[in-house]
Amino acid sequence: MQRPPLPPFTEDTATQKVRLAEDAWNSRDPARVALAYSPDSRWRNRAEFLQGREAIEAFLTRKWQREREYRLIKELWAFRDNRIAVRFAYEFHDDGGQWYRSYGNENWEFDENGLMRLRIASINDAPIREADRKYHWPQGRRPDDHPGLSELGF
Repeated sequence: MQRPPLPPFTEDTATQKVRLAEDAWNSRDPARVALAYSPDSRWRNRAEFLQGREAIEAFLTRKWQREREYRLIKELWAFRDNRIAVRFAYEFHDDGGQWYRSYGNENWEFDENGLMRLRIASINDAPIREADRKYHWPQGRRPDDHPGLSELGF
């Protein structure tokens, strides 16, 4: 199975890969998101270590049960050959109604079929007031005219 764009990446194809990942994560569909990873993909997400699509899908199912009204923006930071570095920020609220903005960086490595075989994520959470939210689009894909991270000053 191939997931274009394929490495080696150019600035255009790396940017496209980042937006495709953002769109998938904003779907909050764990099965859909997991298909972008190789069957033996390895993850470090904060202090949690995962391996394989099944573990990724289970992780994302738990994540989106806790993180309500999740909305994410990713931005290309750097790329080379089969690797992409991304910065991101997402907003969500917990069951108690407390809103958060989570900031982070990801390092991605892809196999020759364009499947991510390694994802290393570092993430920090900051409580925010509901009035301080910046992501107000309807649940799902971020509209093309919505500002990105740089435009929002993140």
